[in-house]
Amino acid sequence: MSQSPDAPGADRPVDAAATASGEASLVGQEHTVTVGPVAHGGHCVARTDEGQVLFVRHTLPGERVRVRVTEGQEGARFLRADAVEVLEASKDRVPAPCPFSGPGRCGGCDWQHAKPGAQRRLKADVLAEQLQRLAGLTAEDVNWDGTVEPAPGDKVPAGEVPAWRTRVQYAVDADGHAGLRRHRSHEVERIDHCLIAAPGVSELGVEKHLWPQIATVEATAATGSSDRQVLLTPRPGGRLPLVELDRPVSVLRVGEKDKNVHRVHGRPYVRERADDQTWRISAGGFWQVHPQAAGLLVDTVMRGLTPRKGETALDLYCGAGLFAGALADRLGEQGAVLGIESGKRAAEDARHNLSGFPRVRVEQGKVEAVLPRTGITEADLVVLDPPRSGAGKQTVRLIAALGPRRIAYVACDPAALARDLAYFREAGYVPHFLRAFDLFPMTHHMESVAILKPAPQDA
Repeated sequence: MSQSPDAPGADRPVDAAATASGEASLVGQEHTVTVGPVAHGGHCVARTDEGQVLFVRHTLPGERVRVRVTEGQEGARFLRADAVEVLEASKDRVPAPCPFSGPGRCGGCDWQHAKPGAQRRLKADVLAEQLQRLAGLTAEDVNWDGTVEPAPGDKVPAGEVPAWRTRVQYAVDADGHAGLRRHRSHEVERIDHCLIAAPGVSELGVEKHLWPQIATVEATAATGSSDRQVLLTPRPGGRLPLVELDRPVSVLRVGEKDKNVHRVHGRPYVRERADDQTWRISAGGFWQVHPQAAGLLVDTVMRGLTPRKGETALDLYCGAGLFAGALADRLGEQGAVLGIESGKRAAEDARHNLSGFPRVRVEQGKVEAVLPRTGITEADLVVLDPPRSGAGKQTVRLIAALGPRRIAYVACDPAALARDLAYFREAGYVPHFLRAFDLFPMTHHMESVAILKPAPQDA
């Protein structure tokens, strides 16, 4: 599962802490530094002359830059900073194609200033570092070729941007203008176009319209159909405006009191297409935002699991049922699949989407709570696609206790993947192979698939 790269963060949380603790804020202080390696989170590591660690955005390894501190105080373990002047540029640097990127601007993209190939190398470096640091694993240990693979159709020349994002959450400022959040801030950067937005999102023209009394506008353009949808979150006490966009669109709203999604007009879902099936995805439900992601991940997972007729399988954190459906199709009439999903709306979608498979059932609830209650004591195959925080030791142990012959772990966060791989090793499972995909170009995010199998028994 993946969270939105342009999701809002806290407004200068470190500085707030500095004020509370009485430590002097260092925000605005400038340093000239030589930039070190990339780190998880879309920044690189550098040090001040005094040795204090800097996490620097808008730079690349090896560059000589002037940085300005954006968060931090005296005595902090690290400071956050922006590169505001490049003194010696990396060969991988390009002029940022997006006019809204850069220090203090939109926080949705991390690597607009890097060549596409360099972005993938940076992500590979992050994944390798997290695997080594948190799990003690090398690329050879996990049978990974060390690359982050581009999605089909995403190879573009330096200076160009693939338009891949099929769901964009716009923030709305006090004047009703739509934009995107600035990095680690609730402040809104007004934009007239998002370069990474898929054509189906851009053609709605959300940025050209005013949104009085609205806090956020989430626009979705399905790739498996012509469905278009906007989900509006009003400000407290706010009323919905008359929605007139540049293309036909369904409109939904988030209730102020119950926080549930309510239909205003049109379908309350969009239809996607993957693995030769159509999938209903309700507003607020999970679906990969890259148009190639669902098919690419299903293919990788199925190749790794090699399902056999009549086997039993689990799809944990199953969302709308993508992997459960793919498994059911391959396991045949004698096979059985259990899906577990915590989100009520997503679980309802999964039951609808999988209604054609009589030996598939979907349970709603947290995996660690539901799985022990099912009475299942063994399974042949397990797929898990946990949220960014990962599965955790308890869930890993529950999975391993079922004795599956293969486990497919789909990860949107390399740190969580590495931690869970360490837990799986303790539970007797080791990586069979790993692949990583650049399904979020221009951002620091990536998707990985690890296939695990029982560790060899000592002679």
